Amino acid sequence: MTTPALMTAEELLTYPEMDKRVELVRGRLIVREPPGMRHGECELRIAVALSNFLTADRAARGATQTLGCVMVGDPGFTLASNPDTVRAPDIAYVSRERLDGPMPHGFGECAPDLAVEIWSPTDRPGAVLAKVGAWLTAGSQLVWVVDPMHQVVTVYRADGSQALLDVHDALHGEELLPGFSVSLEELFAE
Repeated sequence: MTTPALMTAEELLTYPEMDKRVELVRGRLIVREPPGMRHGECELRIAVALSNFLTADRAARGATQTLGCVMVGDPGFTLASNPDTVRAPDIAYVSRERLDGPMPHGFGECAPDLAVEIWSPTDRPGAVLAKVGAWLTAGSQLVWVVDPMHQVVTVYRADGSQALLDVHDALHGEELLPGFSVSLEELFAE
């Protein structure tokens, strides 16, 4: 039996599987099903809250640029090479300090400062925790794992601490995005 060849990050950029979500883990292609409507709504609400916060912060500071960039749609980040690992959070925030020059057309070469993973109906707990570990090991400061079905968010921090939040709590940007806050009740509203 022949072992399939390992894929590179460059090959993943042109992978033709358009109706699936794909990532690369140690050179092996991981294919996932589309996540569903509730997932998409939750993703939009978080991304809009982050984007609105950054825009308001820029105006309050009288600055020409926001503190960083929010990305959605499974933006890829190369976390390791030889063999390549490209992970794609549902939402990513990268600070201007870490964006060296213009936004790359391909995958980011660093972990995002904030990675947001939203549970999908087909997600397995071990796979989600593996992604959390990959983000933190690669340099993310915060990882938010959002569970729309159970209406909870688990916050994982680079220092190893974590917090479980429910609909009575608010999600905060902590030291990464001071002043950012979104109510989980609002986030999970039907």
